[in-house]
Amino acid sequence: MSVEILDGETIRRFVSDEPAFRSSMEGRFAGLDANHDGVLSFEEMQNELSSLRVLEVHFGVDNEAMMPDELAKLHRGLFARFDRDGDGRVDMEEFREEMREVLLAVAAGLGFLPVQMVVEDGSFLKLATERETTNQA
Repeated sequence: MSVEILDGETIRRFVSDEPAFRSSMEGRFAGLDANHDGVLSFEEMQNELSSLRVLEVHFGVDNEAMMPDELAKLHRGLFARFDRDGDGRVDMEEFREEMREVLLAVAAGLGFLPVQMVVEDGSFLKLATERETTNQA
């Protein structure tokens, strides 16, 4: 983890840099595709969905009150967002387009003022800040 300064524009520039965005999405997709069949099952995406920390309530502390069946239902709902054609699998195009929407929503939420944020190594936010730093050098 590291502390980075970023704003919505940093993320928007990352998403609009098609070669960088495509490469990072393909890398993450390949890392999740455990059986190398070119599509992601719910099981293959489950850890990634958990890492989104949608239940985080305060400085890295997750809400422990959610029952396991409720959490599974939440993860199934998130998976359904990625599985745009409803076939029970997520292909590369579905993954890339949903991640584009997620990142643009994060960018909109951040707005134009820079914020200091703790980001995980290898995360898309970390990749966006690294791209920004490299392009400014």
